[in-house]
Amino acid sequence: MKQLLLFPDPRPLPEQLGADFFRQAPECAGVYLMRDAADTVLYVGKAKNLRKRLGSYRVANPDRMARRHLRMLRAVVRIELRECADEAAALATESELLLALRPKFNRAGTWPAAGHHLAWRGSGTRLELDVMEKPEDDWRALGPISGARYLRAALARLLWLATHPGSGMAELPAGWIHGAPKMRNAIDCGERAEAAKSQFEVLLSGKVEMFCDWVKQQVATPDVLTAAVLEEDLELVTKALGHC
Repeated sequence: MKQLLLFPDPRPLPEQLGADFFRQAPECAGVYLMRDAADTVLYVGKAKNLRKRLGSYRVANPDRMARRHLRMLRAVVRIELRECADEAAALATESELLLALRPKFNRAGTWPAAGHHLAWRGSGTRLELDVMEKPEDDWRALGPISGARYLRAALARLLWLATHPGSGMAELPAGWIHGAPKMRNAIDCGERAEAAKSQFEVLLSGKVEMFCDWVKQQVATPDVLTAAVLEEDLELVTKALGHC
């Protein structure tokens, strides 16, 4: 039996902006800037299809969205749209805006790379991820990278979910769900260790889309919370490494 929804999910953006805003949004590539009552930019995002992307923000389901996103949506009073020729142009525009504006609710891309490397090493079934100013001799590294700590945390969650089929966010190691920016992550990949290490090398060779597709295949039927975090982490990884 389907459980009745006693209280409908909040819809702060349609209530603030009106339903016509979403219906009339252009179906093209572009960037969107979410602004608060003081006209401060809270978040900058890019989209291949602005109407489709903005539609994903219409319902603020607390089971599917991170708390920080819920706080952001409640503060938005205006969304500025900037159309772009294609997705590549949108990505370039987004990168420029992130560095110039450093919005409060963006994680990756808001600071120029400055001395932090994503470092990793593998031994047996374990894959360790860390962030270092100067990589140690027994670690391999990529960088410097803007937002390396958040990137490392997102990759740790993605690799853990991909190598623990059937598990969700509730089973993650303590502290990982909220990022734990200062924590070194050690993922025990079990029997999927070789596949995980191989796909991680694929990612770091620049084939970001191939890595993301592999993760989504491994986490085929996530619960609602896992699906929401998965989408956010895949987007963060794509933004951080998709144009390196």
